[in-house]
Amino acid sequence: MSNQLTDVKWGLALVLLGLLFGIALGVYFGVNEDAVQAYIANGIAAHPALHDAHSQDKIWRLVQRAHFHATGIGAFSLSLLLLVAMCDLMPMLKKAASTLIGLSAFYPLAWFTEFYLAPSIGRGAAGEFWLTQIFVYVSVGGLLLGMAILLGNLFLRLGTPPRPTPLR
Repeated sequence: MSNQLTDVKWGLALVLLGLLFGIALGVYFGVNEDAVQAYIANGIAAHPALHDAHSQDKIWRLVQRAHFHATGIGAFSLSLLLLVAMCDLMPMLKKAASTLIGLSAFYPLAWFTEFYLAPSIGRGAAGEFWLTQIFVYVSVGGLLLGMAILLGNLFLRLGTPPRPTPLR
């Protein structure tokens, strides 16, 4: 099994880091939710013109989404990486597919960036912030490309090493 995981180790590392991020957020909420709520409230108080009556709850929901997406996408991506490890892609394509799928770990960082910035620049501006957008495009694009390679192999036999022709 370890030989099969060699080609997917970079994707696996990214996905496991994403899972750890999600777990760490959950633990932090459990230990110190008041600090997160205070961060949001202080930011809203410092920039009242950027916020409405729903801002506190909506910004809190952004950081929850970072947690939910980190664990959910992490589990989903982990299962895809196991498929990549077991399929018969050429090693170079396994590395590419697994790394691209591993980039999905950046999607929760888009939610976290939006949460982090929203108290000081507003929810709309935080969602359009360049770093938020980079995290979205890199993660979604990587996931889709990695899945395309995997699905192309599983259903169309693309990327399969050439088989030697039998001697007659």
